[in-house]
Amino acid sequence: MSSEFDLIARHFTRPAPTARLGVGDDAALLGCTPGMELAVSSDMLVAGTHFLADADPLSLGHKTLAVNLSDMAAMGAVPRWVLLSLSLPEADDAWLAAFSQGFFGLAARFGVELVGGDTTRGHLNLCVTILGEVPAGQALRRDGARPGDDIWVSGELGGAALGLRHLLRDAELDPEAAGACLARLQRPEPRVPLGLALRGLASAAIDISDGLLADLGHILERSGVAAELDYPSLPAAPAVAARLPAPPVMACLLGGGDDYELCFTVPPGQAAAVRVAGQAAGVALSRVGRITAGAGLRLLDAYGREMALPARGFDHFGAEHAA
Repeated sequence: MSSEFDLIARHFTRPAPTARLGVGDDAALLGCTPGMELAVSSDMLVAGTHFLADADPLSLGHKTLAVNLSDMAAMGAVPRWVLLSLSLPEADDAWLAAFSQGFFGLAARFGVELVGGDTTRGHLNLCVTILGEVPAGQALRRDGARPGDDIWVSGELGGAALGLRHLLRDAELDPEAAGACLARLQRPEPRVPLGLALRGLASAAIDISDGLLADLGHILERSGVAAELDYPSLPAAPAVAARLPAPPVMACLLGGGDDYELCFTVPPGQAAAVRVAGQAAGVALSRVGRITAGAGLRLLDAYGREMALPARGFDHFGAEHAA
């Protein structure tokens, strides 16, 4: 049977040329670039809560890193280093080989180096701590939205949540739609280039991990403002749009997790600059509402009438299904 150190050496020891000391010691040694601040985030993915226990390990390796890269995107930070800690039911070489292939394939795309972590036996649990750099004072934050700002989102919404419903047999999709939705669920694309392009332009930002309503709500709370969302302007994934306005599909669009798009606010009159940023990052952007004074969030139809809000999104202590 492979030991913990055998597993680390075989699957997770890679060169880390920008670290002063990487994998193999009690701690990594890193040097922050002068004039930069460190952005640090940690995410845990637990089998049965965040993914199904029989999830494809190649895709799971990709997603484990992607959700952390998405946090760096939301901060406007360049991802640099990660630490990976794994709790594994058994030492399965084939599973670990596929997982590490997915993980390091995405890491190579973004120039991210693995510099440490831990492994232990237990329930399948994947935890990444990521460190990035952002010029001092230029990080995107949640607390800068002001009344009058426009609300924008990147890409498409709801596809991942609909894909999960398909896996759980709560929704039936044709093969093409299922493939597209499952790709969004299992192999999300972190919007790091967009986050970098929004430095100095966005007044607030967050990544959409728990659903648009829940995550926009964090911006509203931190900024002390309210918002209006224009329901017809929301960029629904094609498989979702084909089923609107059915209530479960509306819940995918507004409350579904795992989109990993960016939601951000921008001062009025900056639409042209936002679209340039989207073109530079290679992602479509949609203006979906506005920040207002007060508290709370209103959802408006095409005639400006208020609509009932669905559930607010994923709750780690209330959900029963993997997301």
